[in-house]
This record gives sequence, C-alpha cells and structure tokens, in this order.
Amino acid sequence: MPITNLPSLSADAPWTGAPPDPLDEPALYDGLLWRRPIAYLLDLVLIALAAFAVWALLGLLSILSFGLLLPLQVVVLTLLPLAYHTWFIGSRGATPGMRLLDVELRSWTGARPDYTRAALQTALFYVTVALTTWLVLIVALFNDRRRTVHDYLGGTVGVRHSRIGAAALPAAA
Repeated sequence: MPITNLPSLSADAPWTGAPPDPLDEPALYDGLLWRRPIAYLLDLVLIALAAFAVWALLGLLSILSFGLLLPLQVVVLTLLPLAYHTWFIGSRGATPGMRLLDVELRSWTGARPDYTRAALQTALFYVTVALTTWLVLIVALFNDRRRTVHDYLGGTVGVRHSRIGAAALPAAA
C-alpha cells in the first residue's frame, strides 16, 4: 500500500517544507558523515592542481611584467577555492568530489542552491573552519541530518544524490 504523504523527491523537483526526516528517509543521509570530508579532500587535490596551473601562468606573467602582476597572482590564488566551490555547487549542486561520492547540497526547501547561496555556503565554510580550526564540523555528529554549522547558517542540507528519486518510491510490501 503506497504512502501518499511522502514528499516528491525527483532529481529536479524540490520537496515541500522541511527536508524529509532521517527516520522516514534514512537512505538520503546514509554515509554523509564520512563522504563529505573525503569529497572535500578530493576537491582539495583538484583545487591544488588548478592553483599550480594558475600560479605558473600568473608567475610567468608577473616576471614578464616586472612584478606588476604579482598582486593579481595573490588575489586569484586566494579566491580560487571560493570560486571553485561556488561555481560547482551553484551550477550542479555538488563539486566534483561530492559527485564522485554521491553527495549533493540542497536548500532547506529542496531546490538546488543558486550561485548566491553557493557563495554564502562556501564563505561560511571557510570562515567557520578557519575560526575554529575544524572543530565546527563536530556539529555533524550530533544531528540526524548530519548538517554542519555552515549548513545551518547557509540554509542547506546534504543528501545522497542517487537516493533522491528512490526515497519517494513506496517500500515494497
């Protein structure tokens, strides 16, 4: 007998109201506690590769400009992680590392984050982590949806991408 009060969780349609409860839809939040940090480490590798390429290109341009472009190199390398996360989260709902590990960010109402929310989420992540030396991430251990402080402040929730559509299907009897 299908349950009719479950929210519709198709890949593009947002749920209505608050995200599904972890007790009703545990598959949406399964494994987030270990998947998100590993996804971030994978993203750090990609950011480091991009930073090396930017550093080499702008370093050469700085030499050719007799050091005039050196401040540009510092600014670009500083903003690169913010731009990386904002671009991928704002356009796809997940960075490459998150997609590889089946994690996606959604707004509290279920919509994929736009670029403004993605920038806010990313800035909050880097600010809170820098101020607390990663201790702020411990919050995820104490809530059912495995949300971190920057998720609360940014109005987002992490879910398993592959399980979004499956969560709306009725359980087999």
